[in-house]
Amino acid sequence: MWQLSFISKQDLIKHIGLTITQYGDKLAPYDLNVFNSNIIDPVKLIFDKTVYNFSWEEIIKNEIFRQRDKSNNNDIGYFHQRLFEYIKDCTIPQTGWDIVFKNDPGILLPDGDKVSTVYVEMKNKHNTMNSAAAGKTYIKMQGQLLSDDDCACFLVEVIARKSQNISWAVTVDGTKQKHRKIRRVSIDEFYALVTGQKDAFYQMCMALPDVIEEVVENFAATATPKDTVYKDLTKIADTKGGSFALALYLLGFNSYIGFNSK
Repeated sequence: MWQLSFISKQDLIKHIGLTITQYGDKLAPYDLNVFNSNIIDPVKLIFDKTVYNFSWEEIIKNEIFRQRDKSNNNDIGYFHQRLFEYIKDCTIPQTGWDIVFKNDPGILLPDGDKVSTVYVEMKNKHNTMNSAAAGKTYIKMQGQLLSDDDCACFLVEVIARKSQNISWAVTVDGTKQKHRKIRRVSIDEFYALVTGQKDAFYQMCMALPDVIEEVVENFAATATPKDTVYKDLTKIADTKGGSFALALYLLGFNSYIGFNSK
């Protein structure tokens, strides 16, 4: 029996499927051209292999995973943001804000204020904004409050330092700024506010593994990529006297003195 009251299983299945499609080209197999498209650092890979006692195959697989994972962060951001279009009273604007939560009876904030609308900027992790970006976002929120005194603005963080719904203080042009309607909120607290269910984010997380597995089983595009990088490097190594390290060096240093004659 489906346990989540704030989103149907059909909607969550649909959203997970859409999220997986965002992976796009990253599900394609890696060959040497893709693997080295941004030019890898062979020295780092050789240090990592030796220090962590990996095999050559393991270090290549780890690097492929790292490259895919770096791109996938945006796709997971899509998952966290766009899920709210299936939740009552939430919309995803085309521009401006990541999420808008509107409730005419009123949204009660921890400091006792009551507003009709909450405008949200969402970040995947608490440390992804530098001071300049934080200041720019804060000024945007101040502007929204000036044009609408029946609202609040939230910076919602998926990976926050702790569960919180607090006034957000930043330094703008050397001056510390703080406003009770500009708030820094962990995603569990935002789920609780939007759904009226205190542990809604926990419940969603508990349901997620089984639903993702169900979607993947029925999603042809998620077939495990057949990467050829290790096999390709092994072939190069065989032509270079069996030296896998040299094959790896040639990815980054093939035009460097000494390497270009090998």
